[in-house]
Amino acid sequence: MDSEIKEDISVHEEFILCCGVETQVLKCGPWTALVNDQTANRPKLLIFIITDPNAQEIKDVYGLSGQVEHKVAFLRTHVPKEMKLVLVCHSIGAYIALQVLKRAPELPIIRSFMLFPTIERMAESPNGRIATPLLCWLRYVFYVPGYLLLKPCPARIKSWLIRLALQVMNVQSEISLLNVLEPFCLVNVAYLGSQEMMEVVKRDDETIKEHLSKLTFYYGTIDPWCPKEYYEDIKKHFPKGDIRLCEKKIPHAFVFRFHQEMADMVAGWLKDDLSKIEKVTQGNKD
Repeated sequence: MDSEIKEDISVHEEFILCCGVETQVLKCGPWTALVNDQTANRPKLLIFIITDPNAQEIKDVYGLSGQVEHKVAFLRTHVPKEMKLVLVCHSIGAYIALQVLKRAPELPIIRSFMLFPTIERMAESPNGRIATPLLCWLRYVFYVPGYLLLKPCPARIKSWLIRLALQVMNVQSEISLLNVLEPFCLVNVAYLGSQEMMEVVKRDDETIKEHLSKLTFYYGTIDPWCPKEYYEDIKKHFPKGDIRLCEKKIPHAFVFRFHQEMADMVAGWLKDDLSKIEKVTQGNKD
């Protein structure tokens, strides 16, 4: 896992039906259906990444609570029960991870990394004060123009716009991002964002306290979604917790320019945990 070692790891995309909706799943590595794989080569650990998003059917699956239930349903249905889980969460994904820990305590989650976590007072943050009126009250104004402009737009033009944006940001993508400019997708993103502003208010200290030993929080110094005072407050409340402050001025949206640096950092944090799992596995074999 050293940053100097470059490996060609296959990345493939598939769509499954989860909670009554078509769900995009990106997989890194050679494995496909882990539930059906009973070979000795099956991995003992799964790293599940919960990004800033998108069984039985779930009411309001595109809402914040529905997104939590969606992740729980996926893990219960598509991941073997005995497989250890590591959650890597960014932004609202950290809130979702805490809710997963709270609602599904039977899941074997051994570690959870909360990167630039938006787990409290979102509407009060510098960005939240701007986003709240746009997402909660004014988003309806943009629905009709969005449909009129994007719906008839040819896929070739959308693809060109996305490629241009990725080139400007110097970002490479191995999967199609065409759905980003679909009106239905944008409407759901705005709807979810509005719920985040209204519902992510009070930090869930009870869940954090219960699972503190498996949590790592990483806050930014220039993050307008979770400012430094949020870090200072949670650090004061949980002095024994693994709560870190970025000293490299990495922005909240690190995926655009600092994805490799963050990946190397999280990999370094995880090394000790992987070594412990390997020792336990070897001990069980003996």
